[in-house]
Amino acid sequence: MHTGRGRRTSGIIVEVEAYIGEDDPACHAAPGPTRRNAPLYGPPGRAYVYLNYGIHYLVNAVTEREGFPAAVLIRALEPLEGIRLMRRRRGLAADADARLCSGPGNLTVALAIGPGHNQADLTRGPLTIEDQGLPARDVIWTPRIGIRVGTRRPWRCVAKPTSSYS
Repeated sequence: MHTGRGRRTSGIIVEVEAYIGEDDPACHAAPGPTRRNAPLYGPPGRAYVYLNYGIHYLVNAVTEREGFPAAVLIRALEPLEGIRLMRRRRGLAADADARLCSGPGNLTVALAIGPGHNQADLTRGPLTIEDQGLPARDVIWTPRIGIRVGTRRPWRCVAKPTSSYS
């Protein structure tokens, strides 16, 4: 969920990918600590936001203890709140709602997540990940996508669609 300027946008996380440690060739920590990847080495529950290919910001949740770099890339959301605002930010018509937050760059545009959210505490503040008490969904584990190395690891998790969202 992101609240900014009195407007709230949110969604259910339906697709993620894990990136774990310096021995994971696809993890930004593979070359060791740098200024860019410093949030990965920080405390869990923080955002790691970076510019991908000079085009879109992507948001990750740091997951492991301080000093051990690991994060989960949020790849897709099922929109819940602020859908009209998300449409406006993405420039999409109402018949395209299934694409609003499909893809990690699209969801950051829809939720207005940018570099100012890097290292944000995801447990409080304007950008949060929280349990809303919704029913758990079945998931499918697959290899990660959109990368060139470390693709054999089944660290992509996708929620099976429900009848209300496809």
